[in-house]
Amino acid sequence: MKLTLISGLSGSGKSIALKTLEDCGFFCVDNLPPALLPELAKWHYVNNAKAKIAVSIDCRSRVSNERFERLSDMAKAVSIEVSILFLDARDETLIRRFSETRRTHPLLKEQISLEKAIEKEREILEILRQNAYVMDTTYLTPQQLVMRVRSWLGVADSPFVLTIESFGFKYGIPSDADFVFDVRELPNPYYDKNLREYTGLDAPIQDFFAQNKDAETLINDIAGYLKNRIEKLKSSRNHLKIAIGCTGGKHRSVFVANALSEHFQAALPVLLKHRQLPERER
Repeated sequence: MKLTLISGLSGSGKSIALKTLEDCGFFCVDNLPPALLPELAKWHYVNNAKAKIAVSIDCRSRVSNERFERLSDMAKAVSIEVSILFLDARDETLIRRFSETRRTHPLLKEQISLEKAIEKEREILEILRQNAYVMDTTYLTPQQLVMRVRSWLGVADSPFVLTIESFGFKYGIPSDADFVFDVRELPNPYYDKNLREYTGLDAPIQDFFAQNKDAETLINDIAGYLKNRIEKLKSSRNHLKIAIGCTGGKHRSVFVANALSEHFQAALPVLLKHRQLPERER
């Protein structure tokens, strides 16, 4: 079983690090009192020896040498692999971050200055720092910190996945879409009684749009825009959802969504969905 402790100075990025571990499959607990750590570790060891646990510990926990040694002895006794990640940053950087976020340092309740609070926090957490892998976040952006934490864990970056979903505007826009494209400018096959009962998946609709240069131009414009956005976003996220809408969500949007899926699927994983089509029509 793996037990990972996340600690460090307030404002150094502990919340981001803990969220990263959660995304990597760890069972995460924020600011658990050290006295409860042995019980948490034992419970998971008995119930799931392969569990991965991550616990965030800050200065309010007051980790003493005695408590740390007790945890270390317990871990050795039951063969639990313990690793500690300690996040640090320069004092001036921590002060600037507190100013930008308007957060309150946890030790300011003791009626001391922010500079003194940071100094005292370093003293309290020194036992953890001495036994940890120290990561300086002074010059790291949140995205860079995520990548550094994943690298420390030895976890490969998740592949970037593009979700493309067709929909009908009269049924509402998908609330989780990152980008929404309106393709109602294209001619609507619905008004041709010979095409009305088909969908964008059927050959008659595909032939209809294959003869329309505006459809090809629109698809190329959307694809070009998305290609640029994906290149810029891949370093900070691993998923992007695109919604393609027409009036009813059965003809134009389905055709365009399919064309975009074919355009991108050679370069990256693509999930294609047609919200308004029953399963039997897909």
